[in-house]
Amino acid sequence: MGGLERATGGTVKALGHDLGALSEDQLATMRRNHFGVVFQSFHLIPTMTALENVATPLELAGQSDAFERAQEELTAVGLAHRLDHYPAQLSGGEQQRVALARAAAPCPDIVLADEPTGNLDSANGATIVDLLFDLRARHGSTLVLVTHDPALAQRCDRVIQLRDGCIVTSEAA
Repeated sequence: MGGLERATGGTVKALGHDLGALSEDQLATMRRNHFGVVFQSFHLIPTMTALENVATPLELAGQSDAFERAQEELTAVGLAHRLDHYPAQLSGGEQQRVALARAAAPCPDIVLADEPTGNLDSANGATIVDLLFDLRARHGSTLVLVTHDPALAQRCDRVIQLRDGCIVTSEAA
């Protein structure tokens, strides 16, 4: 959905663009300008602090206030006291909050969250879910959430159930 992989069939459209028709450079620009991604396994850069992990994509996009925005987003996810810590110094829940701050910092149109609570205990998972919905509200982003948790799915405005790559149900809340 976010253009990280090419579709092997059908068409993927986002924000009026056919992602399959875009070049790799165009896809990268589309992701940078419009998507925030929260992975199940965090994907933080181990040699960078929490602040650097969040600021780096903003810097690469040419944003002059990258570190200020990174600090704001880390504060919004409750990590103002952990800015200078490396991923190995953070708990799994804290690492996922850094990943969430990184996804939120560019104020994306769409946030893609792939099993964002899958590697977390229930308390940290609940915190991440609340933060995801807060991010959606603060930035006006569309949240596309992949989950196996029916209770989490019920918090969403629309639930699409897939089985073996095919839509089996689609329900609006």
